[in-house]
Amino acid sequence: MAISFQSLQNILPILVTSKLPVLIRGRHGIGKSQIVFQLGEKLGLPVIDRRASQMTEGDLLGLPKQSAGDVTEWCPPKWFKTACTEPVILFLDEVDRATLEVRQGIFELCDSRKLAGHVLHPETLVFACVNGGGDHGDQYQVGEMDPAELDRWTVFDVKPTVEDWLNWADDNVIGLIWDFINDNHTHLEHNDDYEPNKKYPSRRSWVRLSDTLAKSGYSDPQSLKTLRSSGALHQIASGFIGFEGATAMCDYLDNYKKIVTVEDILAGKVKLVKDFKINDHNALIERFKQADLFSAPLPQNHLENIAKYFLELPSELAMHFFHNVISKGSDGTAVAKNIASLYALKVGKTSMKDYVISILTAKK
Repeated sequence: MAISFQSLQNILPILVTSKLPVLIRGRHGIGKSQIVFQLGEKLGLPVIDRRASQMTEGDLLGLPKQSAGDVTEWCPPKWFKTACTEPVILFLDEVDRATLEVRQGIFELCDSRKLAGHVLHPETLVFACVNGGGDHGDQYQVGEMDPAELDRWTVFDVKPTVEDWLNWADDNVIGLIWDFINDNHTHLEHNDDYEPNKKYPSRRSWVRLSDTLAKSGYSDPQSLKTLRSSGALHQIASGFIGFEGATAMCDYLDNYKKIVTVEDILAGKVKLVKDFKINDHNALIERFKQADLFSAPLPQNHLENIAKYFLELPSELAMHFFHNVISKGSDGTAVAKNIASLYALKVGKTSMKDYVISILTAKK
């Protein structure tokens, strides 16, 4: 059964206590490697990143040398020596693209935390990532991992949600791309079989497109529209995310000024949502979630405008908005204060306290 990135991150603190090797399986470009590097940052451990697909048996074991007593011992490669003398995360990527000899050498590493007589540091962790197995594993040119090989690993099939990416991307991609994916989930990545030689979008390719545009000075809507008018934006985007994704994003940019933002609602422009459909509200609620407004005390006028928007929502979306935006935040004291202030409001003749209670108790 596949799990989300958030679920995997929640259980990693438990997994690492045993020091047993962990194998993460999933489609390309979803951010498997990022999980390993984020864990390293959280634990304060450097990550030694080795591509198993580029290794020979000698790259794994090192070279033999003659020692005292006319016997042969192995000189480990520098990266493995480091993993034996210092606490690190040893990250073996693309294991199922490695040669059979390398993969069989990794057996000993997984079983007894040693190779050719050299033992890993007691605090060193072992992680690996592969594309094969799990969802759409048959789409990749990889070697199958037999039951004995898989038994050496603690295996997790990862299928991240769109929300996983949006949460991460909030501070890591330009606004246009975040808003486009927030409003068009299906364009984040291809979820069917792949046609040979056709370029498809992935989570990684969206980030690379964003980085390229930002580093070139094209991160705000106006500059992007200038690039769009010359035809260059579509050409650049096609190289990263394919023709269909580039076309959809450019069309979205043409109407970008019509997008209702959190700032619009806070400023009292609630009339902008008058003709909203459910998907439009969901997209705006997602923007509110990312803004994390309720973690800090809100001014009275902002609370009043949020209340006005709350009253515009259908009942089910209002419940979703209350549970996932109004009652959530990193500062519980600020959240409680904001809710109390919101309850005290009246919008016209409507008491917010009574209205919220009626929504939450399904009386409306």
